[in-house]
Formats: sequence, structure tokens, C-alpha cells
Amino acid sequence: MAIGPDEEATALLALAKIDLGYRDGFRLALRTILCRRVQDMEPFDRLFAQYWKELEKAVDSKVKDDPNQRQQQKPKAGPDFNQLKSWLYGNKPTKETELRTYSVAENLSQKDFSMVASDDLAEVMQRIRELSLTMARRANRRYRKTASARQFDLPRTLRKNLRRGGEMIEIAYRKPRRNHLNIVILADVSQSMDLYSTFLIQFMYAFQTVYRRIDTFVFSTGLHHITPALKNRPFAEALRELAETTSGWGGGTRIGASLQTFADDYLSLVDKQTLVIILSDGWDTGEVDVLVESMARIKAKAKKVVWLNPLAGNPSFEPSVSGMQAAMPFLDGFAPVHNVDSLRTLDKWL
Repeated sequence: MAIGPDEEATALLALAKIDLGYRDGFRLALRTILCRRVQDMEPFDRLFAQYWKELEKAVDSKVKDDPNQRQQQKPKAGPDFNQLKSWLYGNKPTKETELRTYSVAENLSQKDFSMVASDDLAEVMQRIRELSLTMARRANRRYRKTASARQFDLPRTLRKNLRRGGEMIEIAYRKPRRNHLNIVILADVSQSMDLYSTFLIQFMYAFQTVYRRIDTFVFSTGLHHITPALKNRPFAEALRELAETTSGWGGGTRIGASLQTFADDYLSLVDKQTLVIILSDGWDTGEVDVLVESMARIKAKAKKVVWLNPLAGNPSFEPSVSGMQAAMPFLDGFAPVHNVDSLRTLDKWL
């Protein structure tokens, strides 16, 4: 859930107004503030209930003053507070405390997605979720100045009054900047791109509460609109089912034909407030002329078209394949997206 300092402050103010001994009131107050989407409510209620179960099993860390009571007190079975904290961060409770150390060889943020071991996939997914939520919160907290009294803007007020010797004569205000950007994602899920696309879609999943509309498509030999399947469902479950039921997932690639289908059937989703993100390595088994025509139609309607290519993370990369060369004249941005760190570069477009 996209929770930042604003949400934390509002939650604390709300909790100050209710009876903390009334657990349902406690739950409803937090849920009202922290759940921005309908699909957040079920996991919130589940985690809220599970938290109290874990807490009831935890060992009280306070040591009583009476030494006799300390000797008679038997430790309760179950996890202690370290284990509770571990559970809060999504780790399985164990009796061991692990210390994380930095290793250049195992720096997962810089490791190519295709080289990540299966044992590390869960941690990479967690890092992607954390990064995307951080960037989404930052995008959601942007403000613009306003003449009406909405929210006091201290930094701009101080700047405006510097020439008056520090006297607060002029007051500046600000209000949240409305984000009018729409995003369309076209992700290649052919055999060579399946893993990269899964990571990118997971990354963009967190931005659904920030932008007015995010539409996600996947393509290999054909194009599939998967936005409805991703809504109101856990991401991992939805993507697993899509991979099993979508024809062509993990097969060959016909980029031109897939983009032509998008231009013919879904171009109404694109306007001058839309950022189109295409993720593919550019290897196309179809006709290049079809790709050129489709890219021209998309470019004419979109605000910007950005192509993300995981192969571009290689310093010696050159867009030599025919599909990539055909698309380059129609792009406003081209960047690698091959590891967690490379996802940060999307911030300049998002």
C-alpha cells in the first residue's frame, strides 16, 4: 500500500480521536486512511487480524521489578518481538537472527534480471515493490503554487519575504498538482522477454493510484489486453493465471503485427496526455513495414513513446536488429531496463 508521511500523520490524528480499546474502531480508522483501492481492503483486514494473533503469542519484553517473579516467570512458547518484527516485514518467523552484509558479487539491485537465481527472485520482487512504492509516493506528493488559501507553503513564503527583512507580509499557498498523465504499457512476453516483462509490470503495478489510467498489454505472436485481469486481484495470482491461459505467452515474437492490432483496436486509449511504454528486445519475426506503420500511428497520437530494451544494459549494445532500427525514429526515449537500478531511470518520464 502506498503509505508515506502524510498517511502516517493522518492515521495518528485519527487514532487520537477514537477509543484505542475498541479494536473494530481502530481497524476501521486505519482502513479508511490507508486503503485507497477496493482491492486493498481484504489484505488489510487479513494482515490486521494476523498482527494481533502474532502479538498475543509474542513474549513480553518488559522485565518486572520483582526478582522472584522474574525467576518464576516461564517464557511463553511462540515468537518473540524480533520474530514479530520479522513477520511484519514479510519474513517467515525463525529462531535465528540473520545479519545482512553487503557483497559486490551479490548486489541484487545491479544484477541482470536474467541472471537472478530462483532463490533470490522473491527478494528482487520485494526490492522492486519498495522502489515503485517510493517513486509512486513521490509522484503523488507533488504540489503547485496557488493564489487561493489551500495549504500553507512555508519555503515559498520565506523566499517571498526575504526582501522585506524577514517580516511575514506575503503568504504563499500550494495545492496538490493534478496528474493528468495516462500510461499505456506494451510488454513483450516472448520466451526471451517473459522475465523482464514480469518485473516491469510488477513495477508499474504500484502506480495505479497515482495516474488517471494505466492500461497494460502483453504481446508475443498476438496482443492481449490484461488490465481487467490485474485489477482487484493479487498481482502474483493474476500474472500466473495469465501466463497459463494467454496464448503465445513465452513463444515467438511478432512486434509489428501486435502493435498493428493495438493501433487498429485500442488507439482510442492514447491521446496527448498518454505516455506509451514499449518493453521489447526488438527481435521481430514479422514484417518490418508493418512495425513502421504502427509506430507512426502511435507516435502521432501519444504525448511520448518510450522503448525499454533489456539488451541496452550491455555497454557494447547497438540497435542493429531490424525491428529496433525501424522503431528508433519514432521514439522520445530509449533506455535499458535489465535490473532494479535501471528502473530508477523511468522517473524522468513518469
